[in-house]
Amino acid sequence: MADGGSGREDERPTGGRPGPGAGGRPGSRAGGPAGTSAAGRPDAPAAARTGSRTDDPAGGRAGFRADDSAAGRTAGRASGPADGGAGGPIGGGSFLPPAIEAAWGVRERPSKGPRPSLTLDRIVGAAVSLATAEGLDAVSMGRVAKELGVSTMSLYRYVSAKSELYVLMQEAATGVPPELTPPGTDWREALAAWAWAMREVYHRNLWLLRVPVAGPPATPNMVAWWEKALVALEGTGLDEGAVLSVTLLVSGYVKNEAVLTADLAAVVGASDDPPEEVMGRYARTLRRLADPEEYPAVTRVLESGVLDVADAPEDEFRFGLERILDGVAVLVAARGAAS
Repeated sequence: MADGGSGREDERPTGGRPGPGAGGRPGSRAGGPAGTSAAGRPDAPAAARTGSRTDDPAGGRAGFRADDSAAGRTAGRASGPADGGAGGPIGGGSFLPPAIEAAWGVRERPSKGPRPSLTLDRIVGAAVSLATAEGLDAVSMGRVAKELGVSTMSLYRYVSAKSELYVLMQEAATGVPPELTPPGTDWREALAAWAWAMREVYHRNLWLLRVPVAGPPATPNMVAWWEKALVALEGTGLDEGAVLSVTLLVSGYVKNEAVLTADLAAVVGASDDPPEEVMGRYARTLRRLADPEEYPAVTRVLESGVLDVADAPEDEFRFGLERILDGVAVLVAARGAAS
């Protein structure tokens, strides 16, 4: 799975992070897998909070409250982040980064003052639309401000830095995991369904693959995806450590395959030739370069003709996933025999 935005970002104004009064709460559920434009609708407005799940099979979580420009709820907060610190304490004395506070809705809400026209919902929606259309590199505080028709500095009342914006974009585009399989489904079928659903999220939002990893899942939607994978492995007899390791193994494979597929598609897309011609040209070139005596195994592959045909990405993903699940099945059987 994608695991949060980048670390510290230099695109930050002087004077510390914004005080309370920023953005809406990214915790409500509404239709669409992302709750923003990432679900194939670059120009669609972010969904408003409904307080309950809709009938949309994608089960998306609307990233933020469209009707509230204030930041989050106060429950569990011991103090606000208005002093320019790195976040405020919540129950148990933990401190949250600003982006995680925004995602969970634990920023304080001002009790007075007019409601601003700009909201965190609009900011994140514009950033997701920009990333979907032009890639993650196109996203900057200045560019997002231009898309919204506001000054760059006005964004910092809601988002303290681009790294925080990345986290919120990822949270919105990922969305809540859909209901994949009914309770009691065999672990292998359930985990495979989870992997395919996560792959769909990546391929629908290829820019997600470029978001730097800053830590383990910590935002509501990301934790919800994690929960689905862990639940899929219930009943296997594996201990919690093994369940977590299997989840990381499968999620790592899903993301790596998506990165490789996207990169190869970009190479093919840069050519005017169809995929079969690109692969055939590569195979012909390698045949000229690779000495059969020095590279006998490569020569056998070339002679078989498998590199002359462009396989469907779904077939490659299915093959790799099934082999991983075969290995997990061996582990489950071994642990069961030992118990």
